[in-house]
Amino acid sequence: MVGLGVVAVVIGLLIIAIFAKWGSYWVQAYMSGADITMKSLIVMSFLRVEHRLLVTAKVMARQAGLSIDRKTGMSTNRLQAHHLAGGDVMNVVQAQIAAHRAGIDLDFDRAAAIDLAGRDVLLAVQTSVSPKVIHCPRNESGGAHTLSAVAKNGVELRVGARVTVRTNLEQLIGGATEETIIARVGQGIITAIGSAESHMDVLEMPSTISKGAITNGLDANTAFAIVSIDIYDIDVGENIGARLQSDQADADTRIARALAEGRRAEAVALEQKMKANVSRNRAAFVLAEAKVPAALADAFRAGPLHRLSCDPSSTRPRSTPILLADHSTSLPPETN
Repeated sequence: MVGLGVVAVVIGLLIIAIFAKWGSYWVQAYMSGADITMKSLIVMSFLRVEHRLLVTAKVMARQAGLSIDRKTGMSTNRLQAHHLAGGDVMNVVQAQIAAHRAGIDLDFDRAAAIDLAGRDVLLAVQTSVSPKVIHCPRNESGGAHTLSAVAKNGVELRVGARVTVRTNLEQLIGGATEETIIARVGQGIITAIGSAESHMDVLEMPSTISKGAITNGLDANTAFAIVSIDIYDIDVGENIGARLQSDQADADTRIARALAEGRRAEAVALEQKMKANVSRNRAAFVLAEAKVPAALADAFRAGPLHRLSCDPSSTRPRSTPILLADHSTSLPPETN
């Protein structure tokens, strides 16, 4: 009897200790219908899981009307596993409550996967319920406040746009972020302006830009669905086409001048070459003239010279000797 009494006292003390540590959480869960057993609370202590966090989350889910079924709903084991995996249990539960109230189909497994992927699932649900506005281009870092595009007539237009998006929960895992939306919308706007015949067409109907951009499926494979694209600012910039034509004309003028200068230089070089040839030929002529007296002198010193005469009856020339005599000898009469 004494042994039984000791055992009973030990069991009673153990029960009192258990209730002293986990009793308040169990009573809170039991009174709210959160379906949390004492065994689960004890296991949480060994796993170093915060009791208050899981109990509060389970109570919130139960009071919000979410399924807390142990097999298919938000069970204690699932909450505990998500917490041990490093997830934000309260964020997931609040996101599910918001989705449930908004009529959005979001189960616990998908919400937990989105949370573990690094996305803010509560913010995603809120954005899905209340769309947000993204500025294109984004000017938070001190960049350009407008997009620059040129129509076919060469006139630049500076455009600012607001993109209204809501979260696409189906593609939130693996979907592209806001930066992709901004880049695609900017590309679509520039393409729409570039295909316009004149900048006046764009100024008359700015909606053609947004319609042309939104019809290209800019939100494909992204975490958002584009609701609308609104042009809030459009200004006329430079006449880039005229400036390019002017620059091209200046370049053509410089090229023509360079070619003309090259031809002029070739002509000058050719003129100098011809002058050099004339000088060389003149020098050769002078040298030839200088040789004539010497040749005549050599001929006089060599002996008789022959005078060419023509016979009237013959076409062949006939040479007549010319005799050179001393000063004492008189020349024949025919030599006078």
